[in-house]
Amino acid sequence: MIDKTYASAAEAVADIPDGASLAVGGFGLSGNPTALIEALLAQGTTDLSIVSNNCGVDDWGLGILLNAKRIRKMTSSYVGENKEFERQFLSGELELELTPQGTLAEKLRAGGSGIGAFFTQTGVGTQVAEGGLPRRYDGEGGVAIASPVKETRTLEVSGAPREYVLEEAIVTDFSLVHALKGDRYGNLIFNKAARNFNPLAAMAGRICIAQVEELVEPGELDPDCVHLPGIYVHRIIEVGRDIEKRIERRTVTTTEGNRS
Repeated sequence: MIDKTYASAAEAVADIPDGASLAVGGFGLSGNPTALIEALLAQGTTDLSIVSNNCGVDDWGLGILLNAKRIRKMTSSYVGENKEFERQFLSGELELELTPQGTLAEKLRAGGSGIGAFFTQTGVGTQVAEGGLPRRYDGEGGVAIASPVKETRTLEVSGAPREYVLEEAIVTDFSLVHALKGDRYGNLIFNKAARNFNPLAAMAGRICIAQVEELVEPGELDPDCVHLPGIYVHRIIEVGRDIEKRIERRTVTTTEGNRS
């Protein structure tokens, strides 16, 4: 077995070049690989094409790369919490491939599983299949790049013929993920909701870099509790349990028992 540990986030991302494609874990601000993102920002990497459920917020997660104008294209399913994202997209500075959330998850899983494409009912009868969704604006209100028409096919599943759309898998140059625990061989355990897109993003990257809150020795993880086997992980760093974590919105409910 190979010890996949690196001394720092900077060392782990040092060879990610300008123009690279990345799959990045996280859902909202949960499970964001913030140390790796910050290291990528610090080294100046630019012109990135990133696949992630969303792009963080203006000052957190992938939002810090966006603010520094390091991202050329985002492939995402949700973009609603980032005002700078909206500004860059509408001004023609940023390309966006908006993808249904379940389809995005399956495209990443397929890429990591060696599946080139798959048929799904999601998007049939909409611009997802029929094309014409704006991917880049021209800065003057017009569409510079629109989504293409996708192949559809009628398939008889369980005796009922239905129309399906063909979606291609996603494979990226690198992937960045966050986990609760990992061992030196790259086996990972994720914490509750922070599991989200992290395993799928890890699978899709040709080189997967993982940050973990706790690094343990091989044999210390219960094999039945491992969410992602080390075969998908190539580099791993420890960031500690006290790493800062944020949520997008805090909701407080007033009940009869605590009203003043």
